[in-house]
Amino acid sequence: MSAETLVRPADTQAIEPLPSEDVQPGTTTVVTNRPPPPAPDSDVAARTRSVGPYISAQHRTRYLVILGSLIVAALVLCVLILTWGNDFEFLSDKWWRVSKMRISAVVVILTVTFAQAMATVTFQTVTNNRIITPSIMGFESLFILIQTGIVYFLGTRGLTGLGTTGQFLLQSAVMVGFAVLLYSWLLSGRFGNLHIMLLVGIVIGTGLGSLSTFMQRMLDPNEFDVLRARLFANIGTAKVELLPYAVPICLAAGLGIWLLGRRLNVLALGPQIATNLGLNHRRQTMLMLTLVAVLMAMSTSLVGPMTFLGFLMATLAYSISDTHDHRRILPVAWLLGVVILGAAYFLLKHVFPMVDAVMIIVELIGGAVFLLVIVKRGRL
Repeated sequence: MSAETLVRPADTQAIEPLPSEDVQPGTTTVVTNRPPPPAPDSDVAARTRSVGPYISAQHRTRYLVILGSLIVAALVLCVLILTWGNDFEFLSDKWWRVSKMRISAVVVILTVTFAQAMATVTFQTVTNNRIITPSIMGFESLFILIQTGIVYFLGTRGLTGLGTTGQFLLQSAVMVGFAVLLYSWLLSGRFGNLHIMLLVGIVIGTGLGSLSTFMQRMLDPNEFDVLRARLFANIGTAKVELLPYAVPICLAAGLGIWLLGRRLNVLALGPQIATNLGLNHRRQTMLMLTLVAVLMAMSTSLVGPMTFLGFLMATLAYSISDTHDHRRILPVAWLLGVVILGAAYFLLKHVFPMVDAVMIIVELIGGAVFLLVIVKRGRL
């Protein structure tokens, strides 16, 4: 018999000779046809496959537990701010009178953290960079320049002459208009892109800061003291009469970002993939950055520059939520901001007599937590 192996054609399939130490030249290797493996059970496949913001049921449960814990912590801090140190009889007229005086601080904390969280997460997603904040575009430098310019040209009387509401609306309109013009200029045209926009924003912010410093050095010492107090971010000195303007505007802009959360998910994939999926990348980028400008203008005009808070909230939210869906990330970022800023305000008001230095506690405690998260995860 020859070296060929004879089998039935129905059970075998001939394969070309393969050079090997165990196979003699000129022979044919025959492999028996085997039936394909059975298809997986449809129920098992349905349980193992998952499409959505959560990779599994355990992941969903973990997110809900974290979200619920943050809600409870935020509510507890708000109640402590309203009631701690109120020695009057519970629910009496005097007790309510003292609590109502503290409501404005709670509303300011909720508004500022909401604006900072929505703006920072959206800005980092659009720019595809998680180590920058909207402040890089010169919002805070422009705010400082406006305040410095008012004192420089009009004196301290100019601050009172314009009125609190007039200053708020003026500087908010200037910041939003500046941002829209900058975005329209740098994102339009053939060579417009986000990287050039960020570089130009850094240069403009540096230039505005230098101009503000030059004008501040030429001020009278008394005027400079008044200006420095206004430029320091402070929750306790926020004007209550500005809340009817800031709160609805922040809610409208933040709700718009949350409703467009699915588009943010697509923008996070990059301009090429987003365009291939049918999304007008440039138009959506302009829309998101305009909403970011509105939120940053409201936050900065209400309490002053707060650079590190938004960065801290966004970074911790990415780590804690552990999902790609921005409609889940944004609420976590906001609640984290309420807990961080609320705890700092409570400690400095009732534990340490330094209520004007809220941002110091935010940078110390928040910065330490941020470093711990980075060291633990090993990446941003």
